[in-house]
Amino acid sequence: MLTFISEIPTDKKISGVHCVPVLENGNVIMTWDKDEKVLTTIGGRLDKNESIDDGLNREAMEEAGIELSDERIPFACWYWKEFDSCRVYFLAKVKHFVEMPKGYEKTGYVITNFETAIEMIQKIEGREERIAVVKRAGILLGWLTD
Repeated sequence: MLTFISEIPTDKKISGVHCVPVLENGNVIMTWDKDEKVLTTIGGRLDKNESIDDGLNREAMEEAGIELSDERIPFACWYWKEFDSCRVYFLAKVKHFVEMPKGYEKTGYVITNFETAIEMIQKIEGREERIAVVKRAGILLGWLTD
């Protein structure tokens, strides 16, 4: 179940982190999931004993070859009742792109505006949760209207 938040939940285990990384010009970075053939936010499961920030940094590097700024805002949470845990979504500014070491899972990324990202997600898969997350991020940043 997707809910919009303003703080990291403290009453449930956080098992995953995702981010919607934004460039200075307001464009968003999405990644291509080569297995599922979908355009997705950047993130994944936290490793054992990994902090939220460390997990977000690792996923951003592995999936898109980007370093995130320390400015991160939690804005959405997906709760899995069957696992009693949450995935938290963050808005994050991109610090810069980096040369990635061999062995990382980078699958490719797309830089686009929020409207086009939503249109692409609708066309490719139509997954309402992902559309809602990207739309909410665009609204919070002032690039989309309600």
